[in-house]
Amino acid sequence: MRAAARRVAPGSWGAHRTIGAAVRGAEPGAVITVQAGTYTESLVLDRDITLVAKGEVRLVSARGPAVTVHGGRAELRGFVVAAASPREAAVLVRAGEPVLRDCEIAGGRVEVSGNSAPLLADCAVRRAEGVALWLSGASRTVARNLTVGDCTGDGILADDEARAEVTDALFDGATGTAVVLSAGAHATLDRCEIRGGGVAGLLADGHATAVLRESRVHATAGPGVWLRGTAGRRQGTSGESTEQAEAGKAEAGRTGTSEKSAAAGAAEDRRGVRLRNCEIYRTAGAGVVAEGGSAVLLDGCHVHHTAGAAVLVTAEAAARLDEVRAVDCEDTALVVSGTGSATARECTLARTGANGLFAVGESEVSLASCTVQDTAYTAVHLGGGTRVRADACTVSGTPEYGLRVTERAELLAADCEIREAQLAGVSVDGGDAALRRCRVSGTGDGVVLRTSHRPLLADCEISAVSGTGVRIGRDTGGVLDEVTVAGSGSSGMLLEEGSTPVVDGGALREASGSGLVVRPGARPRLRGTTVESAAKNGVFVEEGGVATLEDCRIAGSGFPAVYAGARSRVVLRRCAVSGAEKDLLRDEEAEVFAEECSVEDVAEPVLPTLAPAEDGARVPAVAGAAGGAQGGGGGPADGKRGAAESAEEAAAAEERLAELHRELDRLVGLDGVKREIVTLTKLMQMVKVRQDAGLSPPPLSRHLVFAGNPGTGKTTVARLYGGFLAALGLLERGHLIEADRGDLVGEYVGHTAPKTTAVFRRALGGVLFIDEAYSLVPQGNITDFGSEAVSTLVKLMEDHRDEVVVIVAGYPGEMERLLESNAGLASRFTRTLRFDDYSSQELVSIVRHQADSHEYTFAPETEEALHAYFETVPRGDRFGNGRSARQVFQLMTERHAQRVAELDLTALDLASADSGVLTTLLPEDLPPPEA
Repeated sequence: MRAAARRVAPGSWGAHRTIGAAVRGAEPGAVITVQAGTYTESLVLDRDITLVAKGEVRLVSARGPAVTVHGGRAELRGFVVAAASPREAAVLVRAGEPVLRDCEIAGGRVEVSGNSAPLLADCAVRRAEGVALWLSGASRTVARNLTVGDCTGDGILADDEARAEVTDALFDGATGTAVVLSAGAHATLDRCEIRGGGVAGLLADGHATAVLRESRVHATAGPGVWLRGTAGRRQGTSGESTEQAEAGKAEAGRTGTSEKSAAAGAAEDRRGVRLRNCEIYRTAGAGVVAEGGSAVLLDGCHVHHTAGAAVLVTAEAAARLDEVRAVDCEDTALVVSGTGSATARECTLARTGANGLFAVGESEVSLASCTVQDTAYTAVHLGGGTRVRADACTVSGTPEYGLRVTERAELLAADCEIREAQLAGVSVDGGDAALRRCRVSGTGDGVVLRTSHRPLLADCEISAVSGTGVRIGRDTGGVLDEVTVAGSGSSGMLLEEGSTPVVDGGALREASGSGLVVRPGARPRLRGTTVESAAKNGVFVEEGGVATLEDCRIAGSGFPAVYAGARSRVVLRRCAVSGAEKDLLRDEEAEVFAEECSVEDVAEPVLPTLAPAEDGARVPAVAGAAGGAQGGGGGPADGKRGAAESAEEAAAAEERLAELHRELDRLVGLDGVKREIVTLTKLMQMVKVRQDAGLSPPPLSRHLVFAGNPGTGKTTVARLYGGFLAALGLLERGHLIEADRGDLVGEYVGHTAPKTTAVFRRALGGVLFIDEAYSLVPQGNITDFGSEAVSTLVKLMEDHRDEVVVIVAGYPGEMERLLESNAGLASRFTRTLRFDDYSSQELVSIVRHQADSHEYTFAPETEEALHAYFETVPRGDRFGNGRSARQVFQLMTERHAQRVAELDLTALDLASADSGVLTTLLPEDLPPPEA
């Protein structure tokens, strides 16, 4: 039976005088019409009724909320509702599923709590103070065609586990933040406009999540979208929140995608704050800020005309950008810092007041098919220890550098194009880089490398540059594999003092200067490279430079094909020279050797008359050998000078070997290890002698396994071993690069091989020391990426077997398991050095050495007490051998300082023998055994 209709009209016959009276007498399902007027009362709704305003009906509370809903499906249509104070709740929903349709809350907020689920349709909230809509508990609020304006404070505040679904809303002029989400709240905003905001447009904190679709955020006094805490990363094994899964399922329904794939995509992205096809512009701060541990996805968004960065990712935050346009910002388009991470696909970063990408800290960035152009500063700047991967990207239009790598940063770039960078297309200044199939054109210099690492350029093309094609800086190595330089305004390749690049294949064409310039102290090796149509010399080796060219072609140079300056050394093997007036012009003090070289179309050929070098493939100082070969064509004076220099270099090598032996002898204990190292040194000396005599070296693996517990001196011995090999001329530098699993193994498919290769390249010419190497093959985990690192290492060791030594170290039993995991690994590590734990007396010696180094002495009884102490120390997994001894010394000095501080130092004559109190360690300075 349909409930009777009721009417509210004060002063009318047969009608209720108050709305409250009509509500109290109404049955469920009743419709109450309310005539125009102002009603000062507070309604309590707890049943299914409908209230309809006829004309302008104002419901004003004298005290407390004007409307309180405790349950049911009550509906209000066309009302103007106000609280007694704009800071109070005008509408309070504690339960039920009420509907407010075509209503205006004009003073006071709407407050929703509990498990309620209200609907606001065609409503407006104005002139509230503090917050306009406050959603809490487990409530579910739906708002359509909502307007929130002229409010002092925030527009929507959702916390706890509240959810809000807002469509076609306008948030205008909030003095706080238009939308605030905290704790576990979630909001979905479709086709909404956020205009203004004294703090931000949208702020998500805690582990809140949000989805914005086809919405606009603009004219904010701070960031447009601001994520803090762990916003976007919620509970669940995959990092996916309930809201994310449900949003994924809903989206799957709209697009026809299966729920399973949508949920899998959400779990994979772990991006609980998602912006799709949104526009963010004219913000006083950054367009989007993700900080803390938050995560965000921007898909098809347009971020522009921001006073700060377009997108800022910092701390531990993560961002994914798909088809995003970040343009016309006064600062950098994309900033990633801290340990933040960002992935950008098919994005445009353009017309910025600073950089296109600025990545620093320990961050990680991946760019795929992105465009970075028209930046005021360097287009892509990397600093700190950031790691950036760029695939199929285009970089153009900068007054500085296209790609710049500094400090400890690492860049992996493939199939990228860099154009119109006024200083240089690529600059590696202190970091490391690997560039594959990249193209550089229309820049100042093409590629500039200045770093202690060994960057890689493979299958790259550099063309139409106004400066030098490739510049290798002072003391910089590098591997250039099939690199082509065509049309440089200066030299094709310039190698600065002390540089040691290896160039395989490729070509240097049409240089306006010389094709290849080798400066003093530089020691390049070129194999199979073409130097063609240089305006000056094909190869120009300055005074004191050393160069080796094998199977190279030098054609059509305007000046003599090869110039060798005073005291330079040039070796040419199986090279072809053609189309030049002279094949060689050299200073009388230069050493030039030629072997099986051909000369064609040269008026005055000289190369065929020269003798080959006598010391085989190891002539160039690239390998660190102190060669003193007497070549033909140098004259008697050259022969005498070469012999004198060889004698000096040999004497220096002997002195260095003696110094290394003394340092080895000073190590405490390790008698067996010392004997092994001395034996290896003698074997290596014999290898060197046989090579110098033109004999083949005996089969000998230089790679070693160091098996021993922590703190037994493995790293120190590895450093000395590299020094021995360098002094013998068998390694270029002998430096030590330490690595562990984290340095070699990636976090996703395809990440491990580049990481391992980057670390291996840094070790070329020295020793790669991998501590706890057994962790590369975790026991019982056959799918771990560590096996890929092992396979990559095996291949690199084969490809560079004469250029590096690899030492793997760890616990004895675990090292045997490592070698058994890969046959190729076992065949390359045939010698194991065992590092025994230190005895108590040896530990005492280490402490005494520490004391001597820091100007402390032992009282006669202290050494005996120290020995007794080490006898009682447990030798379990936590015992660190030498490290534990050093820690004991540190604790002794701390306890000594504490003891001395309690003395009356004013009574001591510090200039007399009593001053020994400041340096003498006593038995009471020993830490208690449990320390």
